[in-house]
Amino acid sequence: MKYLRPYDLAREHGISTQAVRNYERDGFIPLARRTASGYRTYTEVHAAALRAYLALVRAYGYATGGEIMRSLNTGDLDAALTAVDRGHAQLLRDRSTLDAVGRAVEHLTRGPALTEHTSSASGEPLSIGELARRLGVTAATLRNWEAVGILTPAREPVTGHRSFGATDVRDAELTHLLRRGGYPLEHIRTVVRQIRTAGGTEALSAALEDWRRRLTARGVAMLDAAARLGGYVTLLDIAPAGPLAAGEPAPAPESPSTV
Repeated sequence: MKYLRPYDLAREHGISTQAVRNYERDGFIPLARRTASGYRTYTEVHAAALRAYLALVRAYGYATGGEIMRSLNTGDLDAALTAVDRGHAQLLRDRSTLDAVGRAVEHLTRGPALTEHTSSASGEPLSIGELARRLGVTAATLRNWEAVGILTPAREPVTGHRSFGATDVRDAELTHLLRRGGYPLEHIRTVVRQIRTAGGTEALSAALEDWRRRLTARGVAMLDAAARLGGYVTLLDIAPAGPLAAGEPAPAPESPSTV
């Protein structure tokens, strides 16, 4: 068996030997053997663990990457796979959200143009009743959206009545669209705040393209991490052997012998 020094592992990834020792201390790679004089010696198993961990960090972040490796290094394969599954599920939710916001932005940009401070054909902001009728919802629904931080209408200085300008109407229409798609209010609140930060639907369109590129990069990183993780699990020899799970295709039958 070939033994490796901390320097050998560190050099492959351009990190410090102290980082390698820290990863060992934190359980991200297995404990090293020690020579009689106390020096650490690593093997290809440790090298594979480090490759897997750094790939996981790029794909899932430090916290999840560390969780997966600690689980594997203590023999808890199911916990490691559960963490992997959560990461893929989150990526799928992010893609779904991205698509929903993209459709919402397209819907809003196809609508009638509104100026920055007006929201009706008469050039006046809308009252809560007018906006409710426009969307086909109740005033109580709009007040609920305001209560959770989605809508932030101005108030008339004398009466205190709500006044919904163009930005408020845009946010309400987006909220209505996403609610019909089944999205929870907490999720919609985050999306609406992203639109406000981006400066409107036009700026958000560019932000969505950047978001999509980042999701694609994360997905590719997950593929790389899966390959390296699979190699490490093979070296650990902790994967159960046995028949395929229910629903998986069976191996192709052998060709019949000819006589």
